[in-house]
Amino acid sequence: MVKNLKLLREKLNISQQKLAEQIGVSQQSINKYENHNIEPDINTLISLADYFNVSVDYLVGRQLSEEDGDGVLFSQKEYSFIMKYRKLPLEKQKCIDYILNLL
Repeated sequence: MVKNLKLLREKLNISQQKLAEQIGVSQQSINKYENHNIEPDINTLISLADYFNVSVDYLVGRQLSEEDGDGVLFSQKEYSFIMKYRKLPLEKQKCIDYILNLL
């Protein structure tokens, strides 16, 4: 069940129609996902997670254990940094590693 879709969409002030166009589904499908009438297939779920730059776990509301008990392994900002880092060429990753080691 997609638990955080509406929250993410409204946080970014995106209409159901715009989101639907971006990921290649109908506006009615987005509405049904948000109202828990139907569940997206795995490819759509991945497209939604990629669009919002969050994990599928976050999108479906899966709680990940942490000592602080907040249920989130990474904040959205941290996850965004991780995903950007992974897309960098190896040389640029090494530069980031060097800077972080200096701190």
